[in-house]
Amino acid sequence: MNSELIKKENNEVTLKITVSSDEFEKAVNKAYNKLKGRFNIPGFRKGKAPKSLIEAQYGKGVFYDEAINIVFPEVYTKAIDENNLEPVDRPELDIEEIGDGKDLVLSVKVTVKPEVKLGEYKGIEVDKIEYTVKEEDVEARLEQMRNQNARLVTVEDRPVQDKDTVTIDFEGFVDGEAFEGGKGENYNLVIGSGTFIPGFEEQLIGAKIGEEVKVNVTFPEEYHAENLAGKPAVFEVKIKEIKVKELPELDDEFAKDVSEFDTLDELKSDIKNKLEEDAKNREEAEIRNKVIEKAVEVCEVEVPEVMVENQISNMLRDFDYQLQMQGLNLEKYIQYTGMKIDDLKSQMKEEAEKKVKTSLVLEAILKEEKIEVSDEDVNKEIEEMAKMYKMDLDKFKATLRDEDMDYFKENIAVKKTIDMLVENAKIA
Repeated sequence: MNSELIKKENNEVTLKITVSSDEFEKAVNKAYNKLKGRFNIPGFRKGKAPKSLIEAQYGKGVFYDEAINIVFPEVYTKAIDENNLEPVDRPELDIEEIGDGKDLVLSVKVTVKPEVKLGEYKGIEVDKIEYTVKEEDVEARLEQMRNQNARLVTVEDRPVQDKDTVTIDFEGFVDGEAFEGGKGENYNLVIGSGTFIPGFEEQLIGAKIGEEVKVNVTFPEEYHAENLAGKPAVFEVKIKEIKVKELPELDDEFAKDVSEFDTLDELKSDIKNKLEEDAKNREEAEIRNKVIEKAVEVCEVEVPEVMVENQISNMLRDFDYQLQMQGLNLEKYIQYTGMKIDDLKSQMKEEAEKKVKTSLVLEAILKEEKIEVSDEDVNKEIEEMAKMYKMDLDKFKATLRDEDMDYFKENIAVKKTIDMLVENAKIA
């Protein structure tokens, strides 16, 4: 087998691969042995007919397609290696020459990973980022903790007020007819939460327990159910219970209940320390992102469309997984929002292109700087992963596959590349 790079236009390459007649004949024989059981030849039991008789009856090329399937993966891989190419898509195959006693000549067109023209990625200038933790930030976190530890207390001596949690039965009607999904019983609704259609919750304010209220609203024009979008509706609502949120007092007892500390001052000090740590991590993350963005800006690369499409597919899979964690899936999301899959892909395209370009640039810098990953780097990463998953280190290692190790190495290499960029950046 020999290969020749015929032409390269942008990121599309055409290869000419020649397989010797002897090598191709061996593949034809393999194809015959694989497929001979499918042919019925008079005078022979199924699978016992000679290759020559099958070819005589069905044509000389009867086994050619399968023979190409047999030989192509190996010769294609060799051709890619010989020409130092990195395909990013499936190859398009054309047969230029084939026949009894002839060499097999293939023309292969494939999109390859683009070349990156590196710019001055060292010494990148970025503005320093600082986040200061203020006393009101500590107070806001304390207030959040109070709300998380609040209890709902039933009230019976007053009507519904803003921020109350009410238990209601309701049924909705459009043009006097009840509609699907418009009915609920013993539903807990926080007034002012914006959970229901605009205008619904406000009309319950002032209602008393046991009272029935008619709520008049109009569905938004962009409502997910097309049969209801933009239409006026009437909801018959019965107030069954009113509850108010009761917040705990901010004192030492509160600190003991919600933390390992004995005093409120100790809790506040701990909150401040954690907020300052979060602020520092946020600063570092944003600086790293800015350095990466600047590094990409000074480099030139033409991103193949197929790589963008593949990235969009990955992003859709991730989005679908996130939806499943919330009890939904991509199909239901599209149904509820009235959005088409192509619209969602279009929204993701810019971000996908940015991700691909960033990945290509970081990979090129990594190679230029000859950044290597040591066994010590990998072991440290594995130890941190085991801690994160709260698993015994040896048991965690036993779960790892070769592809997992490759994934670790790639991630570590990229991280070390970004570290190098940040270390060489001018932050002021």
